[in-house]
Amino acid sequence: MAAFSNSEAESESDLSNLFKPIYLKEVPHLSHYVPNLQTRPNPLDHNPYFNTHHLHDHGFYLTHSDLVLRQIENNPSPFPRFAYHRAGPRKHIHFDPSHVRAAIVTCGGLCPGLNTVIRELVVGLWHLYGVRHIMGITAGYRGFYSSEPLPLNPKLVHHWHNVGGTLLQTSRGGFHLNDIVDAIQNHAFNQVYIIGGDGTMRGAVKIFEEIQRRKLGVAVVGIPKTVDNDVGIIDKSFGFQTAVEMAQQAISAAHVEAESAVNGIGLVKLMGRSTGHIALHATLSSRDVDCCLIPEIDFYLEGKGGLFEFLDQRLKENGHAVIVVAEGAGQDIIPRTDSQKEERDESGNLVFLDVGVWLKSELNNWWAREHPHELFTVKYIDPTYMIRAVHANASDNLYCTLLAHSAIHGVMAGYTGFVTGPINGNYAYIPLEDVAQANNPVDTKDHKWSWVRSVTNQPDFVRT
Repeated sequence: MAAFSNSEAESESDLSNLFKPIYLKEVPHLSHYVPNLQTRPNPLDHNPYFNTHHLHDHGFYLTHSDLVLRQIENNPSPFPRFAYHRAGPRKHIHFDPSHVRAAIVTCGGLCPGLNTVIRELVVGLWHLYGVRHIMGITAGYRGFYSSEPLPLNPKLVHHWHNVGGTLLQTSRGGFHLNDIVDAIQNHAFNQVYIIGGDGTMRGAVKIFEEIQRRKLGVAVVGIPKTVDNDVGIIDKSFGFQTAVEMAQQAISAAHVEAESAVNGIGLVKLMGRSTGHIALHATLSSRDVDCCLIPEIDFYLEGKGGLFEFLDQRLKENGHAVIVVAEGAGQDIIPRTDSQKEERDESGNLVFLDVGVWLKSELNNWWAREHPHELFTVKYIDPTYMIRAVHANASDNLYCTLLAHSAIHGVMAGYTGFVTGPINGNYAYIPLEDVAQANNPVDTKDHKWSWVRSVTNQPDFVRT
């Protein structure tokens, strides 16, 4: 009988994880609750720009068996492994394009790429499937019941990808479920494309469930939008790459200001209410940052191992320092009144205090107390609205196009109550409810956070 070393035995055990069962995350389909749903050939068969007959052997049309794995690492995790339906055109569709009435809405805050997604939804529906009734809902969810839809066509949206913001306009709040679904019925919409963040996706779940309860032949799809990349399951959110690129410009300006002053500190506040992805990636990309503060890591100011001790040492060594702080960092240590503790915005989010303004004040107080009569300056830069208001860069524009087309193919095939997005580089259809409940915090035990600390050499802020 062959003898195995401990390392060989461990290797055999590790490989057994590869053979754990994989569970398919099914996506709702209109046929589940709409009786007598008709099936028809995909009009892409006759689209002059797609030679689909030639491509049949190469998998142009996807089937129920085309899947995307969520976990591709051999990881001894106790959690089950999941697969999702791969996004793309199906051989048969369940909508007559001549009877489609599509509605597109953008909700919540701005994000680079919103106009690109709208444009590509319009162009894709029009040119790929021959849909001619496409409406834009203005001013977010409340626009369904408070204003008339805006007719959209490829000529109107032709230049939209070169413009920041959303030309459909947006707003927070205004979510009145029955009014929204009543408006969908009254306007005879049968495809609804909802672009927004986690709060918007939770609203989309309720819309889908109410449509399902009423047994309406309306497909609902969510396209996740969040500039700070806090949507779970998918690889990343659209607009994130553009945001990181713009954030670097703010960091560069802060570095110049700090380096040009005696004991100068450049302080940059970046977006990230609950996650520090923009701050983390901008720090790694910039290499000019001395300290990166994110919501996932607690920090403190005074005492051994605190921020002030670290900055004192860094100023003595280099004469300047750059701090990047995510907007959600340090919220638990900023003094606030009882009323401020309860204050919420129209989306129901807790209103954050400005960590940048607070930190600037604390830095000035610290220096005046510890180093009176010595020169010191803090230059505070808040590029929030500059970052989120720009149009998407090349990478995000391509991403937005693929998202839009993936959504269209899924809806035309009869899928509903789903979100489309990349998982491990492949576009998939994910149940809407799963995305609405998922989050995407920075994993501070992951290599990326170790890279941040190796670049900045900042303290771990663990009290000893």
